[in-house]
Amino acid sequence: MKHRTTVIGVLAATAALALGPVAAADTRPAPAPSTGGTSGYTPSPADDAQNARLQAIVDRALERRENDERKGISDRVAATVVYYSTSGAPSFRTEISQSAQIWNSSVGNVTLQPTSSGADLVYREGNDPRGSYAQVYGPGSGSVFLDYAQNQTYDSLRVTAHETGHILGLPDNYSGPCSELMSGGGPGPSCTNPYPNAQESAEVDAVFGGGFAVPGLAAAAFAPTR
Repeated sequence: MKHRTTVIGVLAATAALALGPVAAADTRPAPAPSTGGTSGYTPSPADDAQNARLQAIVDRALERRENDERKGISDRVAATVVYYSTSGAPSFRTEISQSAQIWNSSVGNVTLQPTSSGADLVYREGNDPRGSYAQVYGPGSGSVFLDYAQNQTYDSLRVTAHETGHILGLPDNYSGPCSELMSGGGPGPSCTNPYPNAQESAEVDAVFGGGFAVPGLAAAAFAPTR
C-alpha cells in the first residue's frame, strides 16, 4: 500500500500548486545577484516560521526516539515508502533519480520510489527568481520546484537532494558547512556535496521511525545564505 501522510491544518494555498510553482503562502523575496559565490538573500519572517515547523518535526522525532530507547523500544521495521513523480520535471529526471538513490542509501526508515500515479512527492521545473524550493505538507508529502537558473549556478544534484531533504522533514541551516546537505547554498556555488551527513540521516530516520505529527504547511528554500 502506498504511504499517505495525514495532513493536519494544511493551508488552502496548497490548491495553487496545480496552477503554478508558487503557492500563495510563499512570500520569499527574490535573492540579490550572486556576488563572490554568495547572495544577499535574507529569509522573510514567513520563511523563518516555516523552517521552524520543520525543525519542530525533527526535534519531536529525536525526543521520541530518545524516550523509546530508554524504554527499550526500537524503530519500526518496515520502511515508509514515499512515491514520487518526475512528470513535471523531465529535465531533472537524472538528478531526481540520483537524489532518491542517495537518500535510499543514507537512511533506513523511509524509501523513495518512482511512480506514474498517486505520488506523495511531485517534482516540478521552471523559472522563478527566488530559485528552487520545497512545499512540505508533512514528512514524506509535498512538492519540489527546481529553478533552471539556480541549477546552472549551483550543483544541480545538490539542489535536488537538498530540496528532497525538506520533504523528508529536514530544515535549512544555511550557516552549516558544505558537508551538511541542508546548508543549501550557504557554502557557495563551489560546494557540490549531494550527500546528507550522519546527523542528517539519523534525523530523517528518527522522523520516520514511528508516528509523527504534522504541524501544517511549510515551505523551505534553497537560499544561498542567511
